[in-house]
Amino acid sequence: MKKVSVFIVICLAAWFSVNNPFVEKYIASLTESVLPVTKQSDPLYQQIIKNAHTYEVPPSDAKIDSVWKAIPGYNGLKVDIAASYKKMKKKGEFDEKKLVFVQTKPKVHLKNLQPTAIYKGHPDKPMVSFIINVAWGNEYLSDMLATLKKHNVSVTFFLEGNWTKNNPELAKMIVSAGHEVGNHSYSHPDMSKITADKAREQMIKTNEIIEAATGEKCVWFAPPSGSYRDETVKIANELGMKTVMWTVDTVDWRKPSPDVLINRVMSKIGNGSMVLMHPTESTAKSLDRLITLIEKKNLQIGTVSELMDEERIIK
Repeated sequence: MKKVSVFIVICLAAWFSVNNPFVEKYIASLTESVLPVTKQSDPLYQQIIKNAHTYEVPPSDAKIDSVWKAIPGYNGLKVDIAASYKKMKKKGEFDEKKLVFVQTKPKVHLKNLQPTAIYKGHPDKPMVSFIINVAWGNEYLSDMLATLKKHNVSVTFFLEGNWTKNNPELAKMIVSAGHEVGNHSYSHPDMSKITADKAREQMIKTNEIIEAATGEKCVWFAPPSGSYRDETVKIANELGMKTVMWTVDTVDWRKPSPDVLINRVMSKIGNGSMVLMHPTESTAKSLDRLITLIEKKNLQIGTVSELMDEERIIK
């Protein structure tokens, strides 16, 4: 009787181990990840291996350019042989449209570089970013936000601390609309001329006010009027922020007509561009057409964080 009981227990244990969903999932994962020898000898499989290198793109390391200063890295592409074979095996013929890619990371990232200002994104990334510095112009913000919403576009607003203190609801509205916020100093001083202690105070005070108003922590700093010195960039870096400049300037504070503003931007814009704006009547009236024209050039519009991200855009 004892032997029978032991036999039953062994049978139950064996049944449970075979029918255990965790075991089944594990076995299935092994089956999918390991290609049988017969597949490896399949002419289609060999053709994918043979052609894979012609579609692969090496990753680009972040670097400091002599003109554009800090340039972020950009992911490369590598063909996933097994996944590509799985998509093509039904027809049994090579089809480049069914190739499956995985992204490969660069070895050097933006965070690995010494503190340096950033003027543009990676030149191979078909994306641009709008940098909207806000220290005034409340009357145009609603129209601009409505236009950005219409096009489902998110951008980065750099808020002055003193403005945010006086307009916390507007700051909150910007974040609620899905936009990123950055630090634009507290009182718009010339950052190249004030002391290190004053510069630090300007940044810290603004960060605290923006976080209190919106709940967001700033990771980007835009010096007023683009004026800074190396020490400014180092202080921002110590506070967890990268310093951002611009590639294309709308010069909207001079009140150009929409046509002049749009032509100024479109004549210079390209992969990785960062476009400087303010909440002005010129920009508010130009924004709708400007977005449409940029997207017609097959350029996405995103936040500074999205532009600096190494994720490759695959068309």
